[in-house]
Amino acid sequence: MGMTMTQKILAAHAGLDHVVPGQLIRANLDMVLANDITGPVAINEFEKAQFGEVFDKSKVSLIMDHFTPNKDIKSAEQCKQCRTFAKRFDIDHFYDVGNMGIEHALLPEKGLVAAGDAIIGADSHTCTYGALGAFSTGVGSTDLAAGIATGQAWFKIPTALKFQLTGALPENVSGKDVILHIIGMIGVDGALYKSMEFTGEGVASLSMDDRLCIANMAIEAGAKNGIFPVDEVTEAYMDGRVNREWTKYEADADAQYDETYVIDLSSLKPTVSFPHLPENTRTIDQVGDVPIQQVVIGSCTNGRLSDMRIAAEILKGQHIHPDVRAIIIPATQQIYKDCIKLGYLDIFIDAGCVVSTPTCGPCLGGHMGILAAGERCVATTNRNFVGRMGHTESEVYLASPAVAAASAIAGKISGPKGGK
Repeated sequence: MGMTMTQKILAAHAGLDHVVPGQLIRANLDMVLANDITGPVAINEFEKAQFGEVFDKSKVSLIMDHFTPNKDIKSAEQCKQCRTFAKRFDIDHFYDVGNMGIEHALLPEKGLVAAGDAIIGADSHTCTYGALGAFSTGVGSTDLAAGIATGQAWFKIPTALKFQLTGALPENVSGKDVILHIIGMIGVDGALYKSMEFTGEGVASLSMDDRLCIANMAIEAGAKNGIFPVDEVTEAYMDGRVNREWTKYEADADAQYDETYVIDLSSLKPTVSFPHLPENTRTIDQVGDVPIQQVVIGSCTNGRLSDMRIAAEILKGQHIHPDVRAIIIPATQQIYKDCIKLGYLDIFIDAGCVVSTPTCGPCLGGHMGILAAGERCVATTNRNFVGRMGHTESEVYLASPAVAAASAIAGKISGPKGGK
């Protein structure tokens, strides 16, 4: 029986010629990462186990992105603990206020993850790096502590779902709409502990930012990971970023998949996920009249430069609705600088938006945009669970940057030009 992309990567990192679904393996890791919330827990476990060293200081990343700049004493103590650990072991990739970014945007931008890698992170959206043809997945902080010390992790080989993409996306439809459509189709547990493997001629039409967004939300369908083939788009993205050898893996022609879904990208519409699950999707023409009080454009899902560009194009010369607070969060310092050079920050501020330093803050209800009871927010983030962004009686609607920007202007959920 042939192997999928994911199975081939895991086999190679376990030193095996072949693996089968359900098999337990111990794999070598190319990158281990944590943030200012999960890092301290992993460090505590590291110390409890009396580990004396990290396996490779160049393959550990600690990124202070969730509650930074620190919002309170507890978050300050958490960052101090990570900072102290990084200094103790001379960690190469420690990113703090001033040079940090949202972790799942920062690592690809800096070339720290690449095709063929095996990566774990104590954050569920570590699956983002599958966009580059890597195996990447979220783990618990105990597993992360072991990974920091040994450079290895245990995995059960997953089965896979194939998503065969055809056609190309229409105007104002993006990767966010693709993944919301898929989650709406298969449900939040439709890919439980499976690999979501994207293939087909339609992949070539997707930008790297589209792919990063889609892979980022594989976990919202319950997947172990999401992964794209390595093509010219991937290679162009890695060129000049990744300064080491990488490996291209391809699924065998006789690889086995639990299901195959064919998706015509040209048929998709702007899509919105209603509270309180990502699977609760409606296309923009099915939304109805839903007034909103806040918009957030950013996060590890949609805080990249193309997302900023889309929002700026819609907001240019416009002003947000008087009942709406709009928060724009470039995902990294480089993206922030690029927004300045391209004039996007002027557009955002002139439109009545506030622009934040890179942070995950509002996505998890941490800071920089907490909702009160009864308030609704359109967000380009990845989760809309009860109380996700604040009060348990608030509501989060997931959407693309285009829909979020158009909604900020309209004061209600609205599609961009060409939409509702």
